[in-house]
Amino acid sequence: MKSAMWRLLAGAFVLMSAASAHAQEKITLKSGDGKETVESYCGACHSLQYLPENGFLNRQAWDAEVTKMIKAFGAPIESADAKVIIDYLSANYSSGN
Repeated sequence: MKSAMWRLLAGAFVLMSAASAHAQEKITLKSGDGKETVESYCGACHSLQYLPENGFLNRQAWDAEVTKMIKAFGAPIESADAKVIIDYLSANYSSGN
């Protein structure tokens, strides 16, 4: 019984360590106009890893995502910056790129 508990605790430790290491990985976004704006606004609330993972989105979907971040989650992004973000994501992380 004690042995099983130690194995369970050791397994949990390994999983937490792996998750922590993954969370600390530095994501390098593609170069382009608006990269700094994306890093500043998007990276303030969540991992930038979400961007390449959603590279299948088209411009309309990126627009909807940015709008959702502003309206549903309260992201403090001005309209001009939202356009820069959408332009950058559409140019660098859309289907076909």
